[in-house]
Amino acid sequence: MILAGVFGLVIGAALGLLGAGGSILAVPALVYGVGQPVGAAVFGSLLVVAVSAAGGLAVRLRSGVIRWPVALVFGAAGVPTAFAGAALGRLIADRWLLVAFSVLMVAVAIAMLRGSPEEATGGACRIRNGRVDWRSCLPKALAAGAGVGLLTGLFGVGGGFIIVPALTLLLGLSAAEAIATSLAIVTITSLAGLGAHAADAAGVDYAVIGVFAGTALLASLAAGRVANRLPAAALRRGFAYLILAVAVGVAAAALLAPAALSTG
Repeated sequence: MILAGVFGLVIGAALGLLGAGGSILAVPALVYGVGQPVGAAVFGSLLVVAVSAAGGLAVRLRSGVIRWPVALVFGAAGVPTAFAGAALGRLIADRWLLVAFSVLMVAVAIAMLRGSPEEATGGACRIRNGRVDWRSCLPKALAAGAGVGLLTGLFGVGGGFIIVPALTLLLGLSAAEAIATSLAIVTITSLAGLGAHAADAAGVDYAVIGVFAGTALLASLAAGRVANRLPAAALRRGFAYLILAVAVGVAAAALLAPAALSTG
């Protein structure tokens, strides 16, 4: 329970402060930290991510920077691919799923170390005169949303580490708009992922997940209130190095000690 609370605090704080990246630690924490089976860990991760993202979103509801039309299009594209990702994940052995997950973690850490995207001055979904140019925005938003949904269903991650750069660089939202809108999209895709992994719900230890999700929500709410006062770049770098260290540990454990994976 104590470990679940600690991991929840770290993940919720990352989501609240950075709008991305925190959920990448949820599955390793649940598998190796508290001994959940991989399938149950993916379901639990999605539950934690959905709760903490919704908490971070609630803090920003009155900010006026959430671009709801973009969020709904992006999120809707991820719903069917979340189910496809879950189906694909069931075909892959837990050992290799975790190895692939560690590769994803390395990619996320590298992206975070490269820094946050620059403020966009244009882009497919940049609002002009209060309106979005959907002719250019829609195809890109649908493609990016579908990719995020696939990762959500396959690995149980929120996908904010892809969503924020996509919204900023590809679609033209400002950094503040991208972080707030990302939380809305993560909430939508995580709920879809939960539906896709409903069969794994029976193996979840809900007491552990409750502590995990509760502390993540509190941390996300608190971090969202102070995010603008803290050095985001330094926080991002530190968290990226933590992700790299966990990625190495996950890959080593999956390859060298596959029998240690919990099966129920």
